Amino acid sequence: MAHISVTAAENPERPAIIMGNSGEVVTYKQLDERSNQGAHLFRSLGLQNGDHIGMMVENCRQFLEIVQAALRSGIIFTPISTHLRSDETRYILDNCNAKLFIGSKKLATVAGELHGELPQIQHYFMLNGADAGFESWDEVTATMPTTPIADESMGTPMLYSSGTTGQPKGVLAKSPVTDIHETHPNLAAFAAIFGFNESTRYLSPAPLYHAAPMHYNNMLLGVGGTTVVMEKFDAERALQLIQEQKVTHSQWVPIMFIRMLKLPEATRQKYDCSSMQVAIHAAAPCPIEIKEKMIDWWGEVIFEYYSGSEGSGMTIIDSASWLTHKGSVGPAISGELHIVGEDGEEVATGETGTIYIGNGNPFEYYNEPEKTAGAYNKKGWSTLGDVGYVDEDGFLYLTDRKNFMIISGGVNIYPQEIENLLINHEQVADVAVFGIPNEEFGEEVKAVVQPVSMDQAGDELSQQLLEWCKERLATFKVPRSVDFMEQLPRMENGKLYKRHLADAYRDGKS
Repeated sequence: MAHISVTAAENPERPAIIMGNSGEVVTYKQLDERSNQGAHLFRSLGLQNGDHIGMMVENCRQFLEIVQAALRSGIIFTPISTHLRSDETRYILDNCNAKLFIGSKKLATVAGELHGELPQIQHYFMLNGADAGFESWDEVTATMPTTPIADESMGTPMLYSSGTTGQPKGVLAKSPVTDIHETHPNLAAFAAIFGFNESTRYLSPAPLYHAAPMHYNNMLLGVGGTTVVMEKFDAERALQLIQEQKVTHSQWVPIMFIRMLKLPEATRQKYDCSSMQVAIHAAAPCPIEIKEKMIDWWGEVIFEYYSGSEGSGMTIIDSASWLTHKGSVGPAISGELHIVGEDGEEVATGETGTIYIGNGNPFEYYNEPEKTAGAYNKKGWSTLGDVGYVDEDGFLYLTDRKNFMIISGGVNIYPQEIENLLINHEQVADVAVFGIPNEEFGEEVKAVVQPVSMDQAGDELSQQLLEWCKERLATFKVPRSVDFMEQLPRMENGKLYKRHLADAYRDGKS
């Protein structure tokens, strides 16, 4: 692997970034120069190695240019979800002690509400124009030198958890590398596993503020390949880009597979996806039938991994291994898997419990010592709060998050199993399953469905779905009722904000 400056010197006109909809191209020479300009701006404003900045920017070429500027100037940078409200964004900026904030004209409402609210933020910038109180990032950086700063050092991202369970937490995992020309060992390992190289053409369909897209794009740029960044995911457009750009590698979340599979067969068959060598997915458990269909369609190019922003450990599985361990996310390649019961002790092989990682990479939640301590047990193993089991071959299977488990009549019910079933119904575009209060049983199972067509929503479809479940599930797992919603609260990073939906039901607001 080599720094972008090396590729810029050797192949200056090679495309580094291609925007999927606009077609805008950024060469390695341009990326190197613009990231140098960003680094000079940081230094001119007094930002030094170890200082923090925050950015709330949609998918655009400037996002990756800013990231590269931070990575070569020792800056700790925090990308923020573009879907957050001003109070949620304010909390993150305050928590991470950001000294500079970069917003965009497209997200000017939230950015404007933040201006002047946080005394530690000394500088406010905006992309693609600038409202009152903001300087134009594009105009100011254009005045800066295109040569490297004198004190280049490796920066690092500090990402925040999605906040599906309480306030988001900043994950600080300091890089063991300080020299920008030295390769982070994790990136080198992943590049080798997935075959990333200078010939790679990578499709990035998800929001860049999310952990996986950001890390994979940085890895791709570190090997001198080309990334095709979608401004926003669209199922058919993704297939078009695979064909047009001869995409070799890509990274997805399961809901994107579902969206593509629910396109009409004629639409799907219009596009040649044979250039795809590696299609990586994670972020949420993928229903078995969905993954089977993707492998049938694209071939044995599907890779899946399990990890988190914390980076404490990782499992990985390729298509061939998955076909003999269907539903698994693979064996550990980093850290050791431990399944722990309610008594805090490790359970037997095949039994379900909370997933812990032993001998993993240490992490901390920034300025949150109690939350950091709560992520570790007395043995020093860490957890993300997920539930699952390990089979006799050492392969991990995810069941659900502990927070989402439904306890009805003293029986544990995992919503993911019910969701994985319902999503395969031809009339279901998306689904959320959770528990709501029940006087007799404590909780009962509720399903909220986003139908393919809202015209079909009603008692008849509800009854069809309940019968579908009764034929395939134990009686106690079958939802008591089905409601319909035009659009479920699923963000572009693929995560379903189920807690907000469930809270609304429990509070009687839905």
